[in-house]
Amino acid sequence: MYLPETYSIAVVFMFLTMFCWGSWANTQKLAKGWRFELFYWDYVFGILLTSLLFGFTLGSTGAHGQAFLSNWQSVDQQYIVSAIWGGVIFNAGNILLVAAIALAGMAVAFPVAIGIALVLGTSLNYLISPQGGSVLLALGIAFVLAAIVLDAKVYQKAMASSDHPTGKKGLMVAVISGVLIGLFYPLVARSMEGPLSLTPYTALFAFSIGVLVSNFVFNSILMRKPVDGAPVSYGDYFKGSFKEHFVGILGGSIWCVGMALNLIAAQQAGPAIAYAFGQGATLIAAIWGVFIWREFAGAKGVTAMLALMFACYVAGIGFIGMARVI
Repeated sequence: MYLPETYSIAVVFMFLTMFCWGSWANTQKLAKGWRFELFYWDYVFGILLTSLLFGFTLGSTGAHGQAFLSNWQSVDQQYIVSAIWGGVIFNAGNILLVAAIALAGMAVAFPVAIGIALVLGTSLNYLISPQGGSVLLALGIAFVLAAIVLDAKVYQKAMASSDHPTGKKGLMVAVISGVLIGLFYPLVARSMEGPLSLTPYTALFAFSIGVLVSNFVFNSILMRKPVDGAPVSYGDYFKGSFKEHFVGILGGSIWCVGMALNLIAAQQAGPAIAYAFGQGATLIAAIWGVFIWREFAGAKGVTAMLALMFACYVAGIGFIGMARVI
């Protein structure tokens, strides 16, 4: 399998993770009018297909470790179970994140949910595998927390100047989502630690199985009892157009590329730094939400706070990135 030879390559992969994780939700915006519960089925299929693509390409070439299929057949089953449970927990949190985006917009849902996930997930990952400087990691987390607070303040001002009946519900959903997303990565990281453990590529595939299987439970429930709007059926899914299905698969593929690169980078950077760095996706998502989708258009007195929020995110990610080398 392929693994990065240097930390510099791992940093490039983590930047790409940040971009992928912060950009995939644009595909939901492109599927305008297509219910997110239906979009999410294609998103999950995109994750599974992309995990297989990585497994049979980069996961089956190179001089490091076992190839994808060989590793899958020889590992201790407890590691597969750990990665699958990671997929289940991620899916519970991520499907709520997609709901929060539909209710409150990208510029709110992403910074709140993923910011909480960053703090929780990074702390747990560091306890499991303490690689990198704890002081710099703590500083990075502190700046991200400051950015979350600023984003919440901006959101309050935006709500005060617009009629948004689902906004508060979206904020609550985003908080729950963040807690769940913060819990999934340590399980996947654990599946790659120890004798007879998974490679990053096998862990990604096992993770995607957990996402797919759990989706038949979580998404089926949301289809019957949605957080907003009327219930939808499986029949509605098959009525979707090619574009609607394609953008969902594309969204899942973009996210999975980011996850694959993050797991690969973690072999050099350590899981705490790789996860925390990748969650700079909040900055990318906020940029999309503010400047492309104009989600705070019309809100008064928020420019300075938005600028400070972005500055805090940049500083936080900078400290996290330096934690491995200083």
